Amino acid sequence: MWINNGRTDSASGQVIEVTDPATEEVLDTVPAGTAEDVERAVAAARAAFPAWRQTIAVERAQMLHQAAAKMRDHFDELVRLLTLEEGKPVPENKEEIDWSLNTLDYYAELGRHIRGRVIPSPAVGQLSLVLKEPYGVVGCIVPWNYPILLLMWKLAPALAAGNTVVVKPSTLTPLTTLRMVEVAFGHFPPGVVNVITGRGEEVGDALVTHPDVPVIAFTGSTAVGQHIARLTASQMKKLHLELGGKDPFVLADDAPLEVAVEALAYAALINAGQVCTSTERVYVPRSMLPRFAEALAERVSRLRLGPGIEPTTDIGPMIGEPYRARVEEHVAEAVARGARVLVGGRRPPHLEHGFFYEPTVLVDVDHSMRIMREETFGPTIPIMAYDTFDQAIALANDTDYGLGACLYTHDARKVRRFYEEVRAGTIWINDPLTDNYAGPFGGMKMSGTGRELGEEGLEEFWQTKHVHWDIEGGVKEYWYPYGQN
Repeated sequence: MWINNGRTDSASGQVIEVTDPATEEVLDTVPAGTAEDVERAVAAARAAFPAWRQTIAVERAQMLHQAAAKMRDHFDELVRLLTLEEGKPVPENKEEIDWSLNTLDYYAELGRHIRGRVIPSPAVGQLSLVLKEPYGVVGCIVPWNYPILLLMWKLAPALAAGNTVVVKPSTLTPLTTLRMVEVAFGHFPPGVVNVITGRGEEVGDALVTHPDVPVIAFTGSTAVGQHIARLTASQMKKLHLELGGKDPFVLADDAPLEVAVEALAYAALINAGQVCTSTERVYVPRSMLPRFAEALAERVSRLRLGPGIEPTTDIGPMIGEPYRARVEEHVAEAVARGARVLVGGRRPPHLEHGFFYEPTVLVDVDHSMRIMREETFGPTIPIMAYDTFDQAIALANDTDYGLGACLYTHDARKVRRFYEEVRAGTIWINDPLTDNYAGPFGGMKMSGTGRELGEEGLEEFWQTKHVHWDIEGGVKEYWYPYGQN
């Protein structure tokens, strides 16, 4: 683990094996932390907080820029390690590391640009200030699918805002996190950035409920987000929860078929569909569906499965057997209810090892099926027909989730209706899954609370204080006793 700027083992003496999902071979081990380790990490972060919050913004910015530079120096090493433990193809992991270090640079500058504001005062001779202040220790709990990027979306703004941090990575992908923090944040004051490894029920729950951790920033499943909310209800912590999604992809009747096919294959299958904003439901005009589904199935059939480390790979493995089994259950249940598999729908016979599943296109689906209602989180593309654009919008909204939604059209009237009426935190028009450092990311409904990226992402790690200052300090005519004037 990484506490007070140094490597440390757990008091438990136990370890967790980290496996390559493409080969099922053990890559390395990390300590199986305990509540005692959480206490050590939180104590280090708490002790570092007073000095870190007083560090001037320009110095914090310089240190964040240095962290980004050090990540660039270790770029290839981090990409390779991330590919081995997480499974995505190298090009996708290059993008993840690049996005991560640029996030550091973005918040380095934003953090020294904003401190609060001066607002009009109620009377002459007075001053009203709105100040932004850090909370203290932030607990960052990060998933396995984008372990560095989704950490950086929390870590960079939390540090820029003046907080200290304790990170708990997924037990499936802790190696790159540990290495990245060691090489990129070793120049920070001891205790400002700490990493503890361990299982959720032991380390995660202890971090979430620790009385000296006022903020929990979590990305993961809705079920775990609800668990965190229940655990912390009596403590009134600030919860920053980015949870699950069931994102729709709607084609209008004027959508260019060839471009939409390429866009959908990417939106649904990047990282083997293991993205919170993956397209998991597709709605196509009934007259277009046969031609579109056939073109999509042909395109998907040409994608190459294999270990992410191989340059010929388009789609890597899933992260583990339980995740692949859930995809198989969703596909089997849909087929049993009348869906048809056009391509895929099985484990690839030519890959004996690894948690691979063929990218799968289904038609004749409806909202009674789990694959159209529950988060599948795998390489599946279920396609459903619609008759009117009103119906398409209603189908897009027919979900408990509200993370993202995509529309393909060049009809401005349909675009306006879509972004005004679809309840999702991010709306993509003709360009799915594109994020913007300056644009907030987050969900509605059961997809969570709070926002990452943009000014909103920095605001998540500040609390607001209003200062009212009467510079003259004279007696007010409205004080007691009443009626004297």
